[in-house]
Amino acid sequence: MGKVYVAGAGFTKIAEHWEKSLEQLMAEAAAKALEDAGISGVNSIYVANMAAEALQEQAHLGALLAEDLNLSGIPAFRVEAAEASGAAAVYAASSEILSGKADAVLVVGGEKLSDGLAEEVTSILLMGQRQEYVGYIGASFTALNALLYQLYLQRYNLSEEDVAIFPAISHEHAAGVKHAQYPFKISLEKVLASPYVAKPLRRFEISGIGDGAAAIVLVGERLAEKLNTEKTELYIAAATDYLTPFEREDPLYFPALARASREALRMASIERREIDLLELHDSTSIMAAVSLESAGLAERGKAGKLAKAGEFNLGGSLPCNTFGGLKARGHPIGATGIYQIAEIYLQLTERAGGNQVDGAKVGMAQSIGGLGATAITTVLKRGDVE
Repeated sequence: MGKVYVAGAGFTKIAEHWEKSLEQLMAEAAAKALEDAGISGVNSIYVANMAAEALQEQAHLGALLAEDLNLSGIPAFRVEAAEASGAAAVYAASSEILSGKADAVLVVGGEKLSDGLAEEVTSILLMGQRQEYVGYIGASFTALNALLYQLYLQRYNLSEEDVAIFPAISHEHAAGVKHAQYPFKISLEKVLASPYVAKPLRRFEISGIGDGAAAIVLVGERLAEKLNTEKTELYIAAATDYLTPFEREDPLYFPALARASREALRMASIERREIDLLELHDSTSIMAAVSLESAGLAERGKAGKLAKAGEFNLGGSLPCNTFGGLKARGHPIGATGIYQIAEIYLQLTERAGGNQVDGAKVGMAQSIGGLGATAITTVLKRGDVE
């Protein structure tokens, strides 16, 4: 089997882009990625998006973007897997390259969430759950996260600060990042002083509403040899589980994420101890803690302890969310998984500026749909890593 490489990346700043449409944001990110890769054409396009039908009343995004890029004629499809949509599109694109069907594929993710009210975005997030079950009782995505949070604190006899530390780390890393939605620091004390949204989950423990688009270009071995770019290999694995965590054996363990992480590491011939940085799915603080533990990167109930010890800071043993993660860089749902991979690509090609992790050779991204129902793990490693 051949290999897949990331050849270029591009993205927009995450913000409330009142002057730009979803279409414009995606085209901008795509153009940047193509320019970064040094190519003008690809064999196919995959577009990741979750909310366009609800917020922009627009479907058929693949053909739409192909037209905008003057690439009409090639196959172009949209991929959706709730909050894991971006990584799902990368999964589909990489499979096409590995099959030998394509030499170059453009993957673009985008959302324009500010076109909807906060209540509408909340309803969209709940679409990643089983509506007949949780929607019927009026539970929100935030409320479900809060239930996991309560159970986590009770089981491991922890305080709220053991979980609330994660947003503080993400904001520490986002400070000064040009494409971040919230490029400033927030202390743990400030997180704990913010109001409850659904106790014990607080306002500053939840990712915000924003617009953005990200894109990467994937290429096969033959084209990678021709391009004058750093070789960055990509390995990706995915798994699914019951939509509702309370139907699983243990709500505080995501088997799909554990499975996807093991498989991606196996594919890349990498051990956990060799991971130099991690892009963590911190849509809420409790998701960060449970994700780390489910992937085997922290002992059960001990993720917060490691966080408070500085292990996940830029200078720690496993730097996490080096540009701010979902909480501070931003979480435009369909684009998030692609932002994660693009940021790792910048790290491995030593273009991360002040956020550069010294000697970074291997990075991992965790992308989660819903509350662990879809899990996609991507491992990127520099071409000089055996």
